[in-house]
Amino acid sequence: MFTQRLLPLALVATGLAPLAPLAHAAELRVLTHDSFELPKPLIAQFEKQSGVKLSIIKAGDAGAMVNKLILTKANPIADVAYGIDNSLVGKAAAAGVIEPYAPAGKAVQNLPNGVVSVDYGYVTLNIDKAWFAKHGKPLPTSLDALTTPVYKDLLVMPNPATSSPGLAFLSANVQSMGEDKAFAFWGKLRDNGVKVAKGWSEAYYTDFSRNGGSRPIVVSYATSPAAEVFYSKTKLTESPTANLNLPGGVFQQVEGAALIKGGGERVAARQFIDYLRSVPVQQALQTTMWMYPVNPAAAIDPVFRHADKPAGVKPADSQAIAARGQQWVARWTRVVLKGGQ
Repeated sequence: MFTQRLLPLALVATGLAPLAPLAHAAELRVLTHDSFELPKPLIAQFEKQSGVKLSIIKAGDAGAMVNKLILTKANPIADVAYGIDNSLVGKAAAAGVIEPYAPAGKAVQNLPNGVVSVDYGYVTLNIDKAWFAKHGKPLPTSLDALTTPVYKDLLVMPNPATSSPGLAFLSANVQSMGEDKAFAFWGKLRDNGVKVAKGWSEAYYTDFSRNGGSRPIVVSYATSPAAEVFYSKTKLTESPTANLNLPGGVFQQVEGAALIKGGGERVAARQFIDYLRSVPVQQALQTTMWMYPVNPAAAIDPVFRHADKPAGVKPADSQAIAARGQQWVARWTRVVLKGGQ
């Protein structure tokens, strides 16, 4: 999500289980979304202990990454992928691009189809507190409020056809309201000036008013306010942004890693997946990728006190998303981008 900040080398000196070096030098191709970031010392430590050179291939948003896996399935461009989440795992499995893997041990969160959970978080609405204070507008207290004139032209969201947080937000709406009510809601949002960005980065860093854009409400992550504090050039006691954890507007996102069917370097690929769930990586990803760790042995970073973790969010129905997700996106496209029903 946010720009990487390196951690000291001392972090990797403890807590990392020894890896079995491979018998020959190898390159492991890792396909990821653009938000994948780990401190260079952790990458170097894995390469040193495993004898494998990592080739990190970034492919845009997670939705774009899965689309790329599908388009290249006849000649896979990677051996392992990170960032397939519970809104996309069904699509990837149905397309036959992933190979199941079951590592030893259990994670707090689990994904179907043999995708190994690595981290989790919450897709929700963020607001720019200074903008609302300056303009004297009340905060919306429901999703329906966003369709009223007081919030016209204030919301930006990433396109669910190319963005995993965009699809996650849409899925939360549909699973809360039901399909017909959800798309009636989106028709009203269209008429109220919702802006659609290609991906999360464009929505947050270009269109969100906190970063110089004109939209003070953005579909983002529940940890984004904590990241704002972490990366601020001046010391902050509270975040300049806040979450709107509105009913029907929060999605628990679980990200995982998977073996790519037809890929090579199977031993190294399994080692890398296991490594992503090691304590040093699980602690580092909190302030590089701004997600919660699935390994309960990893301590939560203190900056997360600025992240208002949503309560009472029901787990997403991954099977429903797998079965109906593409139809939801197609209907959303007709309603929002083409002005249909």
